[in-house]
Amino acid sequence: MTVDDIKQVAVIGSGTMGNGIAQVFAQSGFGVILIDLSEEHLNRAVSTITGSMERLVKKERMSADDKDAALSRLATSTSLAQAKTAEVVVEAVTENLDVKSKIFGELESICGPETIFASNTSSLPITQLANTTSRADKFIGMHFMNPVPIMKLVEVIRGLATSQETYDLTAELSKRLGKTPVEVNDYPGFIANRILMPMINEAIYAHMEGVGTVEAIDEVMKLGMGHPMGPLFLADFIGLDVCLAILEVMHDGLGDPKYRPCPLLKKMVQAGYLGRKSGRGFYTYDK
Repeated sequence: MTVDDIKQVAVIGSGTMGNGIAQVFAQSGFGVILIDLSEEHLNRAVSTITGSMERLVKKERMSADDKDAALSRLATSTSLAQAKTAEVVVEAVTENLDVKSKIFGELESICGPETIFASNTSSLPITQLANTTSRADKFIGMHFMNPVPIMKLVEVIRGLATSQETYDLTAELSKRLGKTPVEVNDYPGFIANRILMPMINEAIYAHMEGVGTVEAIDEVMKLGMGHPMGPLFLADFIGLDVCLAILEVMHDGLGDPKYRPCPLLKKMVQAGYLGRKSGRGFYTYDK
């Protein structure tokens, strides 16, 4: 199979990452079926995608006709069975190994034997996820960055059994989406989060220990290190629950205490202070 053979892509999960992934595939000329558990989630995702495209039109980065064409290539469903016609399935559900494994186990009996399975996981082992299927050679990690329509990077993660053909196809597919694929091997956190999350975690420790206020820590990293946003603001943007989940995967998988999640991070997640999506994290947001 080549990229030209890919006509239909199924995206599982319509949250922040899933709807962004569905948008870039639809904009790039692929038919997309966006699948989630509820119509409410899907309607919200389509509204988000439409709003994102309308902003691109206003900025003259997309024509109104291209927007309408892209939206016409997007369909939604609450049935996983609708993935059966897809040549590629991209999973983008919650960062939970059991949930992802269950979905891939179900997809195994739905999709044809040539279908490529890709996970957007930000930290979980691709090799372990692939083992829930009988197509480990056609299983790969495709880790997009948030916000997906803007960020250029895709970490393309090889599992132990991922074939060269699957890697080459996924790298070329990423380029068709206007992204830059970077090859990564299968270790907890991959590259992006293995480097980013300890920095965020250390910033939370610095705040907890009274080294500086939230604003001070973020200003130092922006003005002194040239970061576009401070680590605590970035943590809110990612979601504190997501940050915690990634740190726990790295702490468990690598066994190094330097990845131990800060107690303040755990406490905030327990309180429901998840960042921007909940209206409160290190900063307060207008929902």
